[in-house]
Amino acid sequence: MRQHVNPLSKNFHKIEIIPPMNIIFENPELPLHIDIGSASGDFLFSLASENKNWNYLGIEIREKLVKNCRLKSLDRKIRNLYFAFGNANNIFNEPQYKFLIDYVSSISINFPDPWFKKKHYKRRVIQPALIQILSISLKKGSLIFLKTDVAELFDYMNFTILNNLSFEKLNKKDFNYSLSFNPNRIKTNREKYVIKNKLRIFERIYTKN
Repeated sequence: MRQHVNPLSKNFHKIEIIPPMNIIFENPELPLHIDIGSASGDFLFSLASENKNWNYLGIEIREKLVKNCRLKSLDRKIRNLYFAFGNANNIFNEPQYKFLIDYVSSISINFPDPWFKKKHYKRRVIQPALIQILSISLKKGSLIFLKTDVAELFDYMNFTILNNLSFEKLNKKDFNYSLSFNPNRIKTNREKYVIKNKLRIFERIYTKN
């Protein structure tokens, strides 16, 4: 059972220091993909191991998981992967980390906490403020990948993103995955579980116009 963490807690007001790109990545000039809510990191470890043409950054709000992922990265000597601890909304809103956005080619948000109660909607990772920051900061053509198995949550996130006129949805049928951050279509643990149990996956790709 996944432990839910309140992202609005004062514990996340202080932003962790993220080193410069040339410190955390062997080749900082590679396109950067950010996975928001990277959990135990299995998805990113697979991506980084199979695709050396991209850099990967996982943002996770559970500090223990981030520490474990960093130890694994060091042990496996993976130089195109880094994990950052904190609330993604706070990190993207921090001026000193604008350098991250400058490198970003795509962002994924896979099966985020749904926070079903309406009074908890403000805890959901997709917020108008976050999308506004991305609309200003991301370069044209940058992509956002969204996946969830909760229909109501998908509708909420989809509306929030498309309500910002800087983003539009892409036709998945015309999308060339071989050029993306995930050319081998690697699946997260949650996605594997959903497929195994024959549940529906709601997904969409958005581009910065």
